[in-house]
Formats: sequence, C-alpha cells, structure tokens
Amino acid sequence: MKHPIQEQSFAIIDREIGQHNFSPAEYAIVRRVIHSTADFEFAELIRCSPGVIETAIAALQNLVPIVTDVGMVKQGIAQMVANTFGNPIICAVEEVSVPLAGKTRTETGLLKVAEKFPEAIFVIGNAPTALLSLCEQIHGGYVTPSLVIGVPVGFVSVVESKAALAQVQIPQIRVEGRKGGSPVAAAIINALIVLAWESNGMIPG
Repeated sequence: MKHPIQEQSFAIIDREIGQHNFSPAEYAIVRRVIHSTADFEFAELIRCSPGVIETAIAALQNLVPIVTDVGMVKQGIAQMVANTFGNPIICAVEEVSVPLAGKTRTETGLLKVAEKFPEAIFVIGNAPTALLSLCEQIHGGYVTPSLVIGVPVGFVSVVESKAALAQVQIPQIRVEGRKGGSPVAAAIINALIVLAWESNGMIPG
C-alpha cells in the first residue's frame, strides 16, 4: 500500500501535469521519477523504446538479475525487489577493488558482471563510462541485455553515453541531456517492479 504522503504527492503531480499523452504504464514511470526529484522537466526528457515496458515486466517476472552501476541504486531498489519478485541484485562497483588500466572501478565491474550475466537488466544511474562500455559490448554482440535503464547524471561523457545507448537496438529507458542520477534510476526500476507485480494481480507491500 502507498504511504499517505506518497498518495498526496502523486495527487499533486497529477494535478500539475494535467493532460498528457503518456500511456498509463509510461505515466507510472514518469510520475515516480518526478516524485523522487520534484523536477517536472523529466516528463519531457524520459524516452522509452517501443515495447520496453512489456519486455521489462516479463524480465522481472522471470527473475532476471538486476545489475546496478553503484550502491546507491542498489539500495534504492532493494526493498521493492525483496517485497516482490526477489530478483538477484548485483552492484558493479562492488565487484572489483582494482580497476583495469584506463578504466574506472564501476566500468571495470560492469564489464565483469556483464560477462557473467549478459542478459541481465542493467540500471545505470551514475557512471557514464559504464554505460559507454555496456553499449560497446552490445555493439560487439557480447551481451544482449533484457533491459537497459541509462540515466547517468553530470557533465563529462553523460550526453555521449546516452546518445550511444539510443543507437543500440536494445529495450531501453533513458533520460535525455545531463539530468538523471541514482534516485532517477531507482525510481524507474521501482515503477517497473510495481507494474510487473500489479500485472500479477498483486499489490506491493
């Protein structure tokens, strides 16, 4: 059940958004992101590839592992995952102590985890270098993710990493421009988990 404050917040968002062209499932994602950020600009920035929500729901229901780039994303989804399907969650940056030459720890960890779980759900909220490397792996045919959520935030390589993601034929949800971040990434996957759980006729606890 939703907390009363969350219910009230969603009602305020609904009122301020007003008329829109999102499908109910798309709006569930947009609304949760706005709730997490208090930033209505995300309604203009979120991009969903065709059929991605249905694909994501099936992957979650089939207990596909979820790979996050950083611990903050993992922490942001752990409770929702535990209360629903219980998918394994692997945090890339926690998988390595020493990065490969010329790469960040997060990028190194993602490459390691992607090799083990090439069809995972990848949730990138912080590290554009990890997203760029993931896109290179997809282009090379080494990984075929069930879903990529690409929403890193910042100024260096962020826009480029999202542009690279837009060029791969993989189910994806991304945020255009510099905005994004771990809270946004967690909000998107949590919204998808709720949609997947509700499609089973259940209400998340």
